[in-house]
Amino acid sequence: MIKRTGALLFYLFMLCSASLHAQHLDYSFKVIPLGTMGGLDESNLSAYMIAASGSDNFICADAGTIRHGIDVAIANKAIEGPAEMVLKKNIRGYLVSHPHLDHVAGLIMNSPEDSPKNIYALPSVAAVLKDKYFTWKAWANFTNEGELPHLDKYTYVYLREKEKIALMGTEMEVIAFPLSHGPSYESTAFLISHENKYLLYLGDTGADQIEKSGDLQKLWEQIAPLVKENRLKAIFIETSFFDKQPEKLLFGHLTPHLLIQELEKLGKLSGLEKLQKVPIVITHMKAFGQEKQELIMELKKDDQLHLNLVFPVQGKKMLF
Repeated sequence: MIKRTGALLFYLFMLCSASLHAQHLDYSFKVIPLGTMGGLDESNLSAYMIAASGSDNFICADAGTIRHGIDVAIANKAIEGPAEMVLKKNIRGYLVSHPHLDHVAGLIMNSPEDSPKNIYALPSVAAVLKDKYFTWKAWANFTNEGELPHLDKYTYVYLREKEKIALMGTEMEVIAFPLSHGPSYESTAFLISHENKYLLYLGDTGADQIEKSGDLQKLWEQIAPLVKENRLKAIFIETSFFDKQPEKLLFGHLTPHLLIQELEKLGKLSGLEKLQKVPIVITHMKAFGQEKQELIMELKKDDQLHLNLVFPVQGKKMLF
């Protein structure tokens, strides 16, 4: 009887192990949010460490909060410390969607202790970093361009629209697409790939109808085939304000209604059933405490498309 019980337990253990291994193989990316919110709380601002599944070579999409986010991730066992090692060795570079402080403050503040790596950005985004932040009057120039002397810790890599480039030190590649974040202000969407699977991260963006832009429509047309073919593993996209926010006070951001309206356009291109399978990760909410829960409820109420809405938590690992 004891032998049979032992054999049964061993069989169940092996079955569970095989199941977990199979589930792990289904994932293409792992993401550790270092910061998820938009504005006000400087300890939790937009920053997402992204790596290919099975790798600890991360790119950081935006960099509002870095060091505190790493500390929270270590406490949650999302990654092993110490924090200095994660900053210097695990983060291999930064994808900067746009240069607003809630997306770059962590990069700037941690630069004295960071290791050499690349900053990937559209030319208009890099220009602000170069001319306004990494100067000797504002901070110190830790980059390879701009005001002399250059400390050459960071190297600017200029992205071109729809051009795929390797993210050095990682197993991933990226394609950049411009977004409109208010009149004449450029933000960026990053389509990150690994082994023919994709993850889409959007910086701050307004809706096409408000921005008088076709940027999101162009992006949806580009990624719709990936949704159809089940190769897009997640979409990270902002929802900053409640629906009651006046249009003139949106400042290049989305509301729940505008988000669903934009994703409906994508669903028409890709097929709604296909889009419903893609996790839609909500970023950059400008609501705190009870208001945050109310914004989440408004998102769910407005979602007549029955999408897979996901709400990231600082320091909690996500697999896609």
